[in-house]
Amino acid sequence: MTDKKIVDARADNGAGTPASSQEVSWWAVHQFVSALVHQVKNATLPWAGTPAWRDLDDDDPRKLIALAVAGEHWALRVEIGQERRAQAAEDVWAGADWSAESQKMLRRRGIDEIRKAS
Repeated sequence: MTDKKIVDARADNGAGTPASSQEVSWWAVHQFVSALVHQVKNATLPWAGTPAWRDLDDDDPRKLIALAVAGEHWALRVEIGQERRAQAAEDVWAGADWSAESQKMLRRRGIDEIRKAS
C-alpha cells in the first residue's frame, strides 16, 4: 500500500479525527478481527513488529492481520481503562458529601479575599 493510499483512506473515513463518541468497544473489534484471522486458517501469525513479522512480504495478508490482532489488544486495554475510569468517577461521586465540600470551598475563597484585601 502506498503512502498516498494511506493518506486518502484517512481522508475518506475520518481516521485521526475525533468522532462524536470516542468510546471503544472491544467486542466489535474482536468480531471483525476474528473474521480476518479465519481467512488465514492455520497459517502462522507472528506478533506485529517482531523479526518474523518484519520478514513477511508486504503483500502477505498475515502482515496486516497481525496488525489487526495487535489493534484488538489495544482496543481491549482502552475499553478496560474506560470502564475503570467510569467506576472510579461513580465511586468518587457516591463517596463524597458534595454539600460540605462546596461549603469548604466557599469558606476558603472568603478567607483568600480577606487576605488579599489586607
